[in-house]
Amino acid sequence: MSDARMHAVTADPNTPIGERAQALLEVLAGPDATLRPAQLAAIEAVAGDHRRALVVQRTGFGKSAVYFIATRLLRDQGAGPALVVSPLLALMRDQVAAAERMGVRSATINSTNVDDWAAIEKQLSADELDLLCISPERLNHHRFAREVLPGLAAGLGLLVIDEAHCISDWGHDFRPDYRRIRDAIANLPDGTPVVATTATANDRVMTDVAEQLGPETLVLRGTLDRESLHLGVAHLDGLASRLAWLVQRLREVEGTGIVYCLTVEQTEQVAAFLQQHGIDAVAYSGKTDTDQRHELEARFKANDIKALVATSALGMGVDKPDVRFVYHLGAPPSPIAYYQQVGRAGRSVPTAEAWLLPGPEDRAIWSWFTAVGLPSEGLTTAVLDRIGDEPVTVADLERSVDLRRTRLETLLKILDVDGAIERADKGWVRSRS
Repeated sequence: MSDARMHAVTADPNTPIGERAQALLEVLAGPDATLRPAQLAAIEAVAGDHRRALVVQRTGFGKSAVYFIATRLLRDQGAGPALVVSPLLALMRDQVAAAERMGVRSATINSTNVDDWAAIEKQLSADELDLLCISPERLNHHRFAREVLPGLAAGLGLLVIDEAHCISDWGHDFRPDYRRIRDAIANLPDGTPVVATTATANDRVMTDVAEQLGPETLVLRGTLDRESLHLGVAHLDGLASRLAWLVQRLREVEGTGIVYCLTVEQTEQVAAFLQQHGIDAVAYSGKTDTDQRHELEARFKANDIKALVATSALGMGVDKPDVRFVYHLGAPPSPIAYYQQVGRAGRSVPTAEAWLLPGPEDRAIWSWFTAVGLPSEGLTTAVLDRIGDEPVTVADLERSVDLRRTRLETLLKILDVDGAIERADKGWVRSRS
């Protein structure tokens, strides 16, 4: 479909919304793409009836297409910009590029593009953006929350909550920053459409999220089955046997894919071992420099890397539909985490494989991560005792309380959303409310 024809179809309010949505999908995903019934139902609910919808569908279903298309249709109606809250920074970059193809002017504000924030905020205030992607942490950034979010919320055309299971206390991956979204939903003007998406929500989580969205929420839940994905488990004695299995299998399997490891150190060791055996593999973790991450993601999507050896820092953040394999050297901590990670494979190829290579040390690694995740009650009390009416910086707290920076910042975030403390211009203070 030509650009002129697409614009004529999508902009004409007399054209049925399904026809307009299909035209936009073809621009987004190619001329052979066809809207799924659940996609159309969600788009009609959000862009047609200005309702709230919860879309619980498998990975690769096309959930992002729902809110891209809805954004474009709502903007054509004269609605304000859309706000997308997503924890997947790499995927947000891909989403912004995809949205631009449909004429949706998009930008992202996250920790990797601080120098661009001021310019993006000016575009937003001048109504020169159709869609803004932010990480949930931005909702907890004091300047963004106080200076940008109120004006944006007042004229918001659509709120999108990606990975919506993170809202629920019952979710496997509850995140403190997502509590801010509950408040944002409650304070939206009447009639503001909301769409929440996730691939991993059981009945309890789904009900909880739907209740938070509102009593008239449309819930669209589909099967989690992935016919193209073939799963297997290889029980092997010792790390050496598992590494030998990886080398042999990677030499045989076609295409490119991911090898997940449980620790940063292991990604580096495994990538080096595979390289020594002639396999083009590179390590990717939270330790990887931001610029290098972007380079590796681009090379991976261009099939310039056979295997990306990654921790969960990769998450679901690389939008590569032709991943042919996902191997796990060590079991993830939960079946849901495993489902999310193997779901990267087989989205646009007829067959893909996922092999799990568990080891006896896996449980000890999970236990260690759990132990270092949150501070004890005594350390929490010590942090609270150090915070008073005068602002105290994270650096000051780190020096006076026996906590590493990462754990300290996580604790401060939780205390903040629970209302015990709040951000000030020069640090943290006790909550005045």
